[in-house]
Amino acid sequence: MNKLSIIKIGGNVIDNSEKLHQFLLDFTALPGDKILIHGGGKIATELGTSLGIEAKMVDGRRITDIETLRIVTMVYAGLINKNMVAQLQDKGCNAIGLTGADGNIIKAVKRPVKEIDYGFVGDLNETSVSSEMIDNLLKAGLVPVLCAITHDGEGQLLNTNADTIASAVAVAMSDQYETSLIYCFEKKGVMRDIDDDNSLVAEIKMSEFEGLKNEGVVSGGMIPKLHNAFEAIKSGVTAVYIGKADELSLIDQHNFGTRLIK
Repeated sequence: MNKLSIIKIGGNVIDNSEKLHQFLLDFTALPGDKILIHGGGKIATELGTSLGIEAKMVDGRRITDIETLRIVTMVYAGLINKNMVAQLQDKGCNAIGLTGADGNIIKAVKRPVKEIDYGFVGDLNETSVSSEMIDNLLKAGLVPVLCAITHDGEGQLLNTNADTIASAVAVAMSDQYETSLIYCFEKKGVMRDIDDDNSLVAEIKMSEFEGLKNEGVVSGGMIPKLHNAFEAIKSGVTAVYIGKADELSLIDQHNFGTRLIK
């Protein structure tokens, strides 16, 4: 099986032109097939505010009403996606920028209204990702750059969490590739002490997850991130890494962030 790296990049890098430039250089230098997945919530929030549309959040999750959907589509699928693709082309990486609607690559289901109406938010299932279409792009020598906009197959665009997209794509591609999922953000990885860069937990096995939660080493927003990561591993993904975006070049030296394994 060929190796495939799926990298999800967070907003803290997207918002910083110097960091983004270096990250895209490191991404371009990664050997083998690869896919880049991104959101861009901070820029979307700033643009919305400038237009008089305030972001609505519940427990850290964005409520996507119709005005917000227009904003995130413009920012994710337009401004950020095409800027990244242009920069990757400049670096010799033949990237193609896509939403989930393009080529029917990712078809989502609008989140049902329960206690909270999240609006035009898309949830994914095991049939959402077209691995065949992604495989065709990779075999054509293209590097897909996927934004956090999907569709429902009935003409409606939807806003879908980029972490969730990354995990779903990794699982879908794991039948055809030896797939690694790499989450890049502002920290070195999972830290025993969030204020001590020397306290990195280099490797976490599935059996250790509950104990680390009980110790408080894994807490807050890191809990769902690791839970989703281990679910991906259960579903065939070879390994999941969580680490600092500006250290991506260390991935081939097996010295990048925290590695999650069976």
